[in-house]
Amino acid sequence: MMTNRLKIGEFSRLCRVTVRTLRHYEEIGLLVPEIVDQFTGYRYYSIEQLQKMQSILQLKGMGFSLEEIRELYEDDTHVPGIDALEEKIRVCENELRLLRARKTQLQAMVTTQKKLKKMEKITIESLPAIIVATHRTTIHSFEDLGPLCYKVIGPEMARLGCECPEPGYCYTIEHGGYKPTDIDIEYCEKVAAKGKDSDIIKFKDIPEVPTAVCMKVYGPYERLYQNYIDLFAWMEKEGWKVAGSPRAVYVDGIWNQEDPEKWLTIIQVPAEKA
Repeated sequence: MMTNRLKIGEFSRLCRVTVRTLRHYEEIGLLVPEIVDQFTGYRYYSIEQLQKMQSILQLKGMGFSLEEIRELYEDDTHVPGIDALEEKIRVCENELRLLRARKTQLQAMVTTQKKLKKMEKITIESLPAIIVATHRTTIHSFEDLGPLCYKVIGPEMARLGCECPEPGYCYTIEHGGYKPTDIDIEYCEKVAAKGKDSDIIKFKDIPEVPTAVCMKVYGPYERLYQNYIDLFAWMEKEGWKVAGSPRAVYVDGIWNQEDPEKWLTIIQVPAEKA
C-alpha cells in the first residue's frame, strides 16, 4: 500500500530541496526513504518524514553540520541541548566580529578608491589664449543647448565663414552662476581668426589662463550642478580660489554619443592659490 507514501520527486518539491540532496542524505544515513521498491528502485517517503526533513533544514540553518544532526537523531534526542546551542551562539558571535572587521576594511577601501578616482579626474592645467565666436542668450534648461547650437549658432558661424581649427574647443559660461532653469548662458567656440560681428555671433579675444582647476564629468548635464559644488569644495580644501568665470567644455555629447552616461564635459575653473 502506497497511499500515504510520496515519491522522491514529490517529497523534494514539498520540502523545497533537490533530489540530489535527498540522495545525499540517504547515502550518509541522515534521511533514508521509508520504502525502496526492490524491483523498480523507486524511493518512497512517509508523511511523517516531512517533519523530520523540516527539522533537519532548521538545524542546518542554525549552523549545525549534517554530521551533528545525524548524531542527534542517532541519540534519539532530535533537539540539541543547551550546551550545544550556546556553543553555536559563541560561533555566531565570533563570525559577527569577523564580519564587522571585514566590513570596516571594505568601507575603508571604498573610501580610498573614491578619493583616488576623484583625484584622477581633477587636474591643474593652463589654458592658452584663443579667439572665440560667441553667442549669449537665456535658455530654459540645458536641454535647449543642443538645438541652439545646431539650429542657430552653427548655421550662423557657417554663414560667416568661421574656421574652427582641430581639435575643436567649445564651452559655455553661465553668467550669474549655475542655475537649473532660465540660464543666462554664453556659448564660445574657438575659431582661427576674427570675423565680422553679426546680430547672432560676436568675436572675442580670450586671454591666457595661467592656472585652471579642471574636472572631468561623465553623464547628463543636469548633474553639472553637483559637480560644480564638489569641485569648489575640493578647491577650498586644497587652498585654491576662483579667479575667473568657470567654463563647461563639451567634449562628447548628444552629437556623437547616444548614451547620456558617456557624455563628457570638462569643468575648467580659472584659479589661484588662496
